[in-house]
Amino acid sequence: MGQIFVVDDEVFIQELYQSMLPVGGHVVIDTASNGQEAVDKFTAFRCKPDLTLMDHRMPIMNGLEATGEILEREPGARVLVISADATVQPQCLACGAAGFLEKPFSMDLLFSSIDITMRNGTANRTP
Repeated sequence: MGQIFVVDDEVFIQELYQSMLPVGGHVVIDTASNGQEAVDKFTAFRCKPDLTLMDHRMPIMNGLEATGEILEREPGARVLVISADATVQPQCLACGAAGFLEKPFSMDLLFSSIDITMRNGTANRTP
């Protein structure tokens, strides 16, 4: 289904996505552990991912800053921001994120959000 770029500073979360996303028919094309690494890798991708799953709180550069930089370079990129802090949702959407997921969430909700975002360009924008 989709080529997914996973950005999260927690290695076990990266590994969880790598094991679970194929169940939904998706392929994790790469991972990054902070926002700056995400921007650098995204810029270097010859074939851009269908969707980037972006954690909010990370070292060096947070997910909002990284989302803004990625979208500045590639306006058509789709970024789904994930955070336990629901108060950042308006900021995420204002910086151009395709959607927002509040942690914790079920894998069904994640798969649904990925599918909707890839099909329509945006996920459900309400918490």
